[in-house]
Amino acid sequence: MAIEGFVEYKRREFCNDVNCPVQVELNKLPSGSEEYEQVRQTCRTACRYTTYQFHHWLIEKGYLIVRPKDEGGKR
Repeated sequence: MAIEGFVEYKRREFCNDVNCPVQVELNKLPSGSEEYEQVRQTCRTACRYTTYQFHHWLIEKGYLIVRPKDEGGKR
């Protein structure tokens, strides 16, 4: 759900921007194929980048991380 006047992060945008070697390989394969899913497993279990790197990339690209306002302690 995008906030008016803003764009949402697109899936694998970071991976493509930093030329992740795993993402480069995925881009060559048909999505959903057995080989694609095998390579994609690397992303799930052994990503080559850290949360720190991803977070700082988001900041550099001007992304904001937002959440709904606390409504009576529910969040």
